[in-house]
Amino acid sequence: MRAADDQMTPDDDDANLRAELESVNAELVLERQNNRHLRAWIDKLEMTIARMNRARFGRSSERVDSDQLELLVAEVREAISRVAAKPKLVDTPVASPTVRKALPEHLPREIVHHLPACECPQCGGAMQRIGEDVAEMLEYVPARFKVIRHVRPKLSCVSCRTIAQMPAPSRPIDRGLPGPGLLAHVAVSKFADALPLYRQSQIYAREGVSIERSTLADWWGATARLT
Repeated sequence: MRAADDQMTPDDDDANLRAELESVNAELVLERQNNRHLRAWIDKLEMTIARMNRARFGRSSERVDSDQLELLVAEVREAISRVAAKPKLVDTPVASPTVRKALPEHLPREIVHHLPACECPQCGGAMQRIGEDVAEMLEYVPARFKVIRHVRPKLSCVSCRTIAQMPAPSRPIDRGLPGPGLLAHVAVSKFADALPLYRQSQIYAREGVSIERSTLADWWGATARLT
């Protein structure tokens, strides 16, 4: 038995602690449900007692005959027996903990390491790694502008002075400023996301890029002609 205990790893201890914690949480949930059930019966008991008091000591118009009084007494006795029995809600399913859906695997992961000090905060001794906890947080990186600079060097032959240069890359709009990604974003924002051009212009201005609504309209017209 001693050897089996020596073979326990920190992961086994963590698993046992988690299992014990889940069991305690389940008992707490059941106890809360029992308390709510008992509270409901106590409220019913108090209402029934109030009816009996009105029947016995109220005005003559509120008093009841002996048969009705016996029914009230029977209700009180039934309520007392139920409260004393402290019934457990075996038929009521315990709410299972919410299972969080895993984040999509295709999303890029950025790993941030939170490393404690290499020395023990209590005695100053060396620390060794025994495990780790991993938690994921879903974050959003806003779309951002970038400038693509096309550089076309000119080369001259040292013998015949012939000049060579690569042709300029094609643009979606002849001599236009926007790239294909920006034009696609403007079109999708307007027609798929119902975002008017003037609002897009305001959004781009907050990012430090001034594009007038009329310019966006010209870009969209040129994009429509491409299709």
